[in-house]
Amino acid sequence: MKFLVNPSKFNEMADYIFKPVLILSIILFAIGLLFSFYLSPDDYQQGSSVRIMYVHVPSAWLALLTYAIMTLYSIMALAFRIPFGFIFNTAVAPIGAVFTLICIISGSLWGKPMWGTWWVWDARLTSVAILFIIYLIIIFMNLSFENRIVREKVVAIFVLVGSVNLPIVKFSVDWWNTLHQPATISKLSKPSIDPSMMTPLIIMTFAFIMIGIAIAILRIKTEIISRKSYLS
Repeated sequence: MKFLVNPSKFNEMADYIFKPVLILSIILFAIGLLFSFYLSPDDYQQGSSVRIMYVHVPSAWLALLTYAIMTLYSIMALAFRIPFGFIFNTAVAPIGAVFTLICIISGSLWGKPMWGTWWVWDARLTSVAILFIIYLIIIFMNLSFENRIVREKVVAIFVLVGSVNLPIVKFSVDWWNTLHQPATISKLSKPSIDPSMMTPLIIMTFAFIMIGIAIAILRIKTEIISRKSYLS
């Protein structure tokens, strides 16, 4: 597992897995779209608008997962002095921001026919908006500091501070009375979603994961190359 912390090992592994990951992401995305639009039934209350779920939910999960992984790499970079953690944060933050933006836009499109409004200052929606702002601040800081060493440490510390928002996003629907529906998939209970809708949701989730990994590979490789040129 050295490729997860060593730039050279990462490049070797990335060259080996990039094409399979990219091909798999395209195949899964195509299958997911087929299931979502043609094989998944309309909801008895939401009608065809329920299909927005197949984009909204995976993007929300990936937005949180990306930040959680960034938090782990920040700890590794600061506590164990592993430089790859800084590389990962710089490369992956824009990907997390895009997933969060997709989540917000798709959620607004879904909320309009269901709630009668594009946006409410609901606990879940507000905490996700804060997550997006945190991502933007990280990107801005990565572009602002001239001193790379100072920048990397400041960004990593900020990532750790911002991680406080993750449980708020996750459990906001349980802690507060919100318009947003509670979780339909839980480890502790049977999913409250029909298998005909669960199947495309799972496929689209894996498609989003593969797309995220493919983009992350390219961005991390680019960041490694840029740092080599910077040091030389």
